[in-house]
Amino acid sequence: MRAIGIILAGGNNNKMKELSYKRAIAAMPVAGSYRAIDFALSNMTNSHIQKVAVLTQYNAKSLNEHLSSSKWWDFGRKQGGLYVFTPSITAENGFWYRGTADSIAQNISYLKNSHEPYVIIAAGDGVYKMDYNKVLEAHIENKADITVVCKDMPEGTDVSRFGVVKTDETGRITDFVEKPMESESSTVSMGIYVLRRRLLIELIEKCAAEDRYDIVNDILIRYKNVKKIQVYKHEGYWNNISTVESYFDTNMDFLKPDVRNFFFKQYPDIYSKVDDFPPAKYNPGANIKNSLISSGCIINGQVENSVLFKKAYIGNNCVIKNSIILNNVYIGDNSYIENCIVESRDTIRSNSRYVGENGEILIVTEKGERYERF
Repeated sequence: MRAIGIILAGGNNNKMKELSYKRAIAAMPVAGSYRAIDFALSNMTNSHIQKVAVLTQYNAKSLNEHLSSSKWWDFGRKQGGLYVFTPSITAENGFWYRGTADSIAQNISYLKNSHEPYVIIAAGDGVYKMDYNKVLEAHIENKADITVVCKDMPEGTDVSRFGVVKTDETGRITDFVEKPMESESSTVSMGIYVLRRRLLIELIEKCAAEDRYDIVNDILIRYKNVKKIQVYKHEGYWNNISTVESYFDTNMDFLKPDVRNFFFKQYPDIYSKVDDFPPAKYNPGANIKNSLISSGCIINGQVENSVLFKKAYIGNNCVIKNSIILNNVYIGDNSYIENCIVESRDTIRSNSRYVGENGEILIVTEKGERYERF
């Protein structure tokens, strides 16, 4: 591959509410056994990109722990590999990352010490499969300065949380609006960019000299009439977990056979750090309908249209409907949970009842005491 990779995984998002209090968005659990960043990392390795940097900052402890071994994504190699960069205080700099462009500026040596001609920048919170080689080929064929990967969203989709683009008949971006209140266009940026390494160094150093810190506002929007910024349309599945609702919907999508088949059974695979837990155990009285149950779970009650992550325990006579149960959750007997996301390592007392009403997703963060089961 003629490119190096950069994954932006340092941002905070208040729209995730309590879910982002203890972890980075890129570390959010997805589909029972994965983290959000696994999809970008897997796309990188499946595209034969051998050198990838992950830029972390906010609540990075669990994310750094997840990335502690690069072998899971086949980055354990003599040449290239996986690099994790967190903000560091130096003689020249005393700031945390002040934006996406600033995070690259503070690690500009990663770009300068590389030899590959191109760079692929990806967000760490997207759930999708993509061959970046095809994006790079289109970038070269179009003779573009920057290529932005975009997706046409279904009619009626709220695009106010995305960057929205307009293009001319050649696919060149003519307008780029970040998180508009209203928009006539339904084409949104997926947060994936391709450009020459030397051009990126030039643009980032110019931003740093002018105290500009953001890739979208200070590069894409500012240079849209100066540089040839081209669109590449992604046709497959993509979702962004930037809100509680989108996170819930993304996990629920994995209950659909076509989505599950696309990610779990079709080549190429999605990789993640593997935990050696026993298979899920279904005791007498367990009743499972259209649910995703991960390893290490013990089920005694009823689970319907739900996603259970690793080491979840469901007590006797419990009813779990249309909910997400994160890692290492203990749910006591006779509890009823519907339309909820139960935070990891929670202990739900027996006879509890939590229901998200009026279309709202309830985040449950009850902290009862218990002994560790494993």
